[in-house]
Amino acid sequence: MRSSLTFLIALSLVLSATPAHAAGPEPDATPSLPAPTGRHPVGTTSLHLTDTTRPDPWVPGVRRELMVSLFYPAASARGPKKQYMTPTESRAVLEDGGLTTVPPDVLSTVRTNAVVDARPVGRRHGLPLVVLSPGYKRPRATLTALAEDLASHGYVVAVVDHTHENVATTFPDGRVAPCASCGLFHDPAFWQKLGEGRAVDVSFVLDQLSGPLRDHRGANLVDAARIAVGGHSVGGASSLEAARADARIRAAIDVDGVLSTPVPPGGMAQPVMLLGRQNNFAPGAPSVKSWADAWPLLTGWKRWLVVAGMEHPSFTDIGVIGPQLGLDFGEVPGERGAAITRAYVRAFFDRHLRGEPQPLLDGPSASYPEVSRVEPSS
Repeated sequence: MRSSLTFLIALSLVLSATPAHAAGPEPDATPSLPAPTGRHPVGTTSLHLTDTTRPDPWVPGVRRELMVSLFYPAASARGPKKQYMTPTESRAVLEDGGLTTVPPDVLSTVRTNAVVDARPVGRRHGLPLVVLSPGYKRPRATLTALAEDLASHGYVVAVVDHTHENVATTFPDGRVAPCASCGLFHDPAFWQKLGEGRAVDVSFVLDQLSGPLRDHRGANLVDAARIAVGGHSVGGASSLEAARADARIRAAIDVDGVLSTPVPPGGMAQPVMLLGRQNNFAPGAPSVKSWADAWPLLTGWKRWLVVAGMEHPSFTDIGVIGPQLGLDFGEVPGERGAAITRAYVRAFFDRHLRGEPQPLLDGPSASYPEVSRVEPSS
């Protein structure tokens, strides 16, 4: 059973697996994401972006194309909800993990909360923007619950599919881009190339949202002076690269991602938060070295937080959806993992994009006893 559950283990940069097992309850007929915790309904729209100045890094002879899901505060919760994945994308994710115990299209049935093309609400060009990147081989859909929650609290959130780095990306004309980079990760230079390419993807998305698309639905809310980035796994690691490369980015968060590219000797001044599993990123744990090496080079505000009982996918929608499919893993229940991730990620962005004090980030919390702060000497 364990080998059939690898779709639940979003690959870390070292491709480590996490134990999973069958859960007690029967699978839910229709899986769903947790409701957002903010006061705003959430709207969403999809953007198809083509960088005519840059070739695709993985497929010769084509320009770089990206699909982006934009989430934003909306005027109403009424209307058709966003489809989580297409049936083709669902099948690709499940086949990649070898999971045959659920219908192949089951991920296309997951209930979301965001209303498609809802009317935005908020002051024009007055809301902070967060750009999120998913883990390697994972579709952008796997960060939907986090994006919806941030939007419900007054953020615009752009979640990027990094084409050919995920098992399937569907374009508006029906084309489906496969994972052209899969199978290349044994090359020592692979992760650096991937991280650097994702940083360029993020900068291109910012160019579009602050330029040609600045009056587009949802993008018309973006305050281009308040931008931050974050992501899961390699998406988190590449967020630090994006922040170093683009001065428009004011802060970055890495959620459970090994830093494949070292922070340069000159350091990094933007605020950074490292949030990860205790069993992988606490002192003495298997993947702690990249964070420990980076720590003294992070010269601005910084936090290093670890969560007991969570596993790699627990920080994403996979941690919530898995138990609803009759599967379970880790000590922290899926909804609890989502609550922890949402609370700490939003606190970080509230502090650095809104200037609001966040005691949650400064010490132990009775509400989240699973979380502890690592405080290296430098």
